[in-house]
Amino acid sequence: MKTAPSPELLAASSDDWPSTLVEVGRVLDAWGTRGWIKLAPASAEAAGLLAATRLWLHAPAPHGFRLGLGVRLARRHGAAIVALLDGVATRDDAESLKGCSVHARREDFPAADDGAYYWVDLIGCTVVNRDGVALGVVDGLLDSGAQSILQLHVAGRRQPRLIPFVDAHVDSVDLTARRIVANWQPDYD
Repeated sequence: MKTAPSPELLAASSDDWPSTLVEVGRVLDAWGTRGWIKLAPASAEAAGLLAATRLWLHAPAPHGFRLGLGVRLARRHGAAIVALLDGVATRDDAESLKGCSVHARREDFPAADDGAYYWVDLIGCTVVNRDGVALGVVDGLLDSGAQSILQLHVAGRRQPRLIPFVDAHVDSVDLTARRIVANWQPDYD
């Protein structure tokens, strides 16, 4: 990040910082000369980023500012996303946002397809096996390339328990109850 945003850009921002924000990417740089920014999505599936009508940007120190800006346009550009935000009118404005983390409200994400889940919704779910034995709590997911892997925090263990998030090992997901039933035994790892 070269400089702090202009006073005009800061004035165009809203002060609210919703509690349901999810980090969806990071500003890589300015794109073009008319205020567009280039974003690296946090996930290969950037639906939440592309569907957002408003984005919240948080700058690292030393600037440490937070901006909430409307999205005028956003589209894929190779593996990146390019976006034009309200109040970002010049290349200098766009360059001042370089390095910011980008957040969107979870409720603005499009509905997931049947049998598909956003990772953010799985974090915090309790995982039990078919016998009701607690296996841990999801505290992250890993992408192995071939499949996603649930990373569970297990009380009293230093290492996380890893369970492939595939039909062969995951019987059901109940997001309302925050519970996942897995075909897994505690001694598998």
